[in-house]
Amino acid sequence: MAFIKKLFYSVTLTILFYNCSNIEKIEKTGELDSTKSYQELDIAYGDDSNQTFDLYLPANRNTDTKIIILVHGGGWISGDKSDMNILKDLIRTDFPNMAVANINYRLADENNPPYPMQIHDISSVISYLKENKSVYNISDNISFIGTSAGAHLSLLWSYAFDTAEKVNMVCSIVGPTNFTDSAYTESNDPALQALLLVYGPSPTTDFLVEVSPYHQVTNTAPPTILFYGGQDPLVPISQGTAMRDKLESLNVTHEFTLYPDAGHGWTGSDLLDTWAKLRTFISTHAQ
Repeated sequence: MAFIKKLFYSVTLTILFYNCSNIEKIEKTGELDSTKSYQELDIAYGDDSNQTFDLYLPANRNTDTKIIILVHGGGWISGDKSDMNILKDLIRTDFPNMAVANINYRLADENNPPYPMQIHDISSVISYLKENKSVYNISDNISFIGTSAGAHLSLLWSYAFDTAEKVNMVCSIVGPTNFTDSAYTESNDPALQALLLVYGPSPTTDFLVEVSPYHQVTNTAPPTILFYGGQDPLVPISQGTAMRDKLESLNVTHEFTLYPDAGHGWTGSDLLDTWAKLRTFISTHAQ
């Protein structure tokens, strides 16, 4: 996604490389040296080639080490976890005590709608991490950062599928929140019409309610931070402002930022502002 690809190219990033000795040890004994950082790429959590994720574990981790899950955008039909790599590196640099899971999920097509398929994939990743938390020496407390379609999935999973209440915080960067919004349902804009068509040619109102974070959020929702662009051609302003107002009415801890002149992503001072606010929110709620 353009937003992530533009994210802070000037920052010097710390990349941790694959530790072969650790890999050999986990295969033989099911244990890892938790005093050392560890990186495992393309972990399979299903049979589809897109059901993989990358896991980055910090040195000196323990059972209190929290996980941030990154969910890429791409309109539910495209995109890749590599789109989130620069954001992943920023998190690892600024939060060296946290684990990061950067996930792929099955992409939608005419025969495979995004819902519930992609929600099931997120659940599978979380189940994998939970089942292996003693191997990796991490907690099962998670946070989400999603962009665009990935932000929608992050919000929806956090609000409607976190039955164990393990989500510490969720971040939406230009994520759709309400598919019953007239800005979508009554629009003649081909781009907005195409977005809804991903969910089928004639989705019912009940279905659109079911897949809308706006309609699924409750007063037990985790702290939420929202970023939107005032000139976004794909996600109308009302998607952000209505979500903000709903969170306010439910007394859910939240922050909302609208960049009036930005589109579906931004650069420059707005981008610096986004990371500064998100970094503070992570420090307050995710660690």
